Amino acid sequence: MTTVADRAADGPATPPAPAAGRRPGTGTRLATRLAAPAAGWTVEADAVVVGSGIAGLTAALELRTRVPRVLLVTKDALVSGSTVWAQGGIAAALDPSDSPEAHLQDTLVAGVGLCDPRAVEVLVTEGPARVRELVARGAVFDTQPDGQISLTREGGHHADRIAHAGGDATGAEISRALVAQIEAVRDDPGIEVIEHALVLDVLTGPPGPDGTPGAACGVTLHVIGEGQRDGVGAALGRAVVLATGGIGQVFRSSTNPASATGDGIAAALRAGAVLGDVEFVQFHPTVLWLGAGVKGQLTLVSEAVRGEGALLLDTDGVRFMPDVHPMAELAPRDVVAHAIVRRMADTGADHVWLDARHLGAEFLRRRFPTIHERLQEHGIDLANDLVPVAPAQHYHSGGVVTDLVGRTSVPGLYAAGEVACTGVHGANRLASNSLLEGLVFSTRAARHIAEKVQAGALPRRTPQERAGDAALVAAAARSRVQRIATDGPGVLRSGDGLTRAVSALAAVPTDAHERRDDGRALAAPQVAEWETTNVHQVATVLTAAALERTESRGGHARTDFPDRDEAWRLRLELALAPDGTLTTTRVPLD
Repeated sequence: MTTVADRAADGPATPPAPAAGRRPGTGTRLATRLAAPAAGWTVEADAVVVGSGIAGLTAALELRTRVPRVLLVTKDALVSGSTVWAQGGIAAALDPSDSPEAHLQDTLVAGVGLCDPRAVEVLVTEGPARVRELVARGAVFDTQPDGQISLTREGGHHADRIAHAGGDATGAEISRALVAQIEAVRDDPGIEVIEHALVLDVLTGPPGPDGTPGAACGVTLHVIGEGQRDGVGAALGRAVVLATGGIGQVFRSSTNPASATGDGIAAALRAGAVLGDVEFVQFHPTVLWLGAGVKGQLTLVSEAVRGEGALLLDTDGVRFMPDVHPMAELAPRDVVAHAIVRRMADTGADHVWLDARHLGAEFLRRRFPTIHERLQEHGIDLANDLVPVAPAQHYHSGGVVTDLVGRTSVPGLYAAGEVACTGVHGANRLASNSLLEGLVFSTRAARHIAEKVQAGALPRRTPQERAGDAALVAAAARSRVQRIATDGPGVLRSGDGLTRAVSALAAVPTDAHERRDDGRALAAPQVAEWETTNVHQVATVLTAAALERTESRGGHARTDFPDRDEAWRLRLELALAPDGTLTTTRVPLD
């Protein structure tokens, strides 16, 4: 077991021997709960699902017909979250000339040796059936003249296996279809939906005699103005499914929606759950560059544009990807992103160019209507102009460690979608595997919960306050935390930069009771502060893992350790001890 403070003090000069297991240490502590008012109301269900992307909606629909009562909680309206923004498509071996085995091999290659082959096998073998079930639930994919689903190719794939909808609006179509299914059963007494509700913490029962985390028995949540209940409440359940999406707003620039503040990962961490692969952050290579001062959710130019033949040029007009990788512009995303950053450094530029002009106006407007429209809003014509692009945070390959049915290390707590670490992605997600992962593993989690509920194996438990501190970070500190994360565990990392980030994050006040010079509290418990606390905790864990892994692999690139080291073919798992001490464990892969 080691801690963030230990690694920061040691410095990055000499890589530690990556022996498996824990190493002793003392140092950084994080809060085990958010500072918040006591719950003023309670609702009960058999299963509580948090999130309304593809994973959350699928889990809720699967559970509705299998357990007596389901509660679906979402931070915004039902039709929100990251799924809506997914452009490229969903990957599955649907063509007779393709196969799950070929899809498996492409996924393993992209994951750079850190995928769990068992999880990948589940993904690729069950994926086609789950996509067909999506169609049965009303999702309308683009089709060929013979009625078969149209398939295209993206980076890292050696076959056309990307199903898409509305050209480049796949996520929006999937979300529309699943939300329509939920809306159709809103009056069913077996399901309740609470919108505009931020989940604060996972409620847990008494810890085990050996100090293991208590079982999950619900969540606390704050309904934001427009919801069905006011203020903080408690949603109690036999099981909790986290499907809360990613960590995009931990960084200064991201393609993720504003709601992606790492809420689920932070809540799971505080509940005692194990996190894994958190150092592997995917920075999308081609995000519209609009200047150094732009922040928040940026416009993504889908990898599918390169899949159809668009080229990357540096600011001197030179195509550079063929010299970097045999697949050129269709290399795995981490390869392309790192190549762009290095080319920008070589040329002194702050972006490169994406050139799709040779594909023709008619084709581009038909195939990429959404992208075409969004670029036009910025005065850029995809058919006639070079598009300035640069990498920005896009996807988090790690998360809450789960087994093949979505169970976390906390009994009764499940996770699915981007919040989870199933082992499918390893060090780098293969393009368009994310929607498929959310679909496949949320279905598995829901069916496993149903089996346990029906067997009486998920009893109701009484929540118990956890040991450790409560935290609250002032909303005003968010930009500071985002700058630290961007400069530390950003696209290209170094030991010195990560060590500085550890110290800077530790200096951010996290005590709600600290006072300013005028005696007023630094922060009050409210949505912006809770989100910022989550952002701070996720940034702290991410930085710790990035400092620990002294090699470069997939979405983790260290300039001081630029080579891959097969001794590091292991998973870094992070968790909080009962007193809140952040620990890491090196887990060898089978």
